[in-house]
Amino acid sequence: MSRYRDPAESSKPYKDPTPLPADVPKVKELGVTSAPLKSAAFFLGAYCKDYNEDFMLCKSENRDPAHCLKEGRRVTRCAQDLITKLRENCLAEFEKHWGCLENNNQEYYHCRKDERVLNKCVFEKLGLVKTIPGTPEGKTPIHEVKNPVFTGVQR
Repeated sequence: MSRYRDPAESSKPYKDPTPLPADVPKVKELGVTSAPLKSAAFFLGAYCKDYNEDFMLCKSENRDPAHCLKEGRRVTRCAQDLITKLRENCLAEFEKHWGCLENNNQEYYHCRKDERVLNKCVFEKLGLVKTIPGTPEGKTPIHEVKNPVFTGVQR
């Protein structure tokens, strides 16, 4: 995973060419690449649902990007909170799963075994359940299928 580099630690000071207005609250970036975000995506959707819905409602009200900066900051803070909790409670499982995603072109089906371990840890320690929107009632969700038809190696 790429390490977040604080601009203050750089040999040359960074100057933002387009600074945000003073009335917009400051928030640090998550500091993760796409693989950890994809690994936590369904949990982020559940954990930050209210903030995400507020942000999407704001975006539908007004097309001006500056209009929804505060709502976007709330979504980022919520994501930071969840990523921190994942690191504190399920670090080994989380790193193993996103590492698998990183090494397998971001494809979930290659990493179902590691995903099950992560899902179990997150459920036990954080109480979050992975649910895929649109899964038919009574059907086993794809991430819980024991013997999938499509696997990493076709025989």
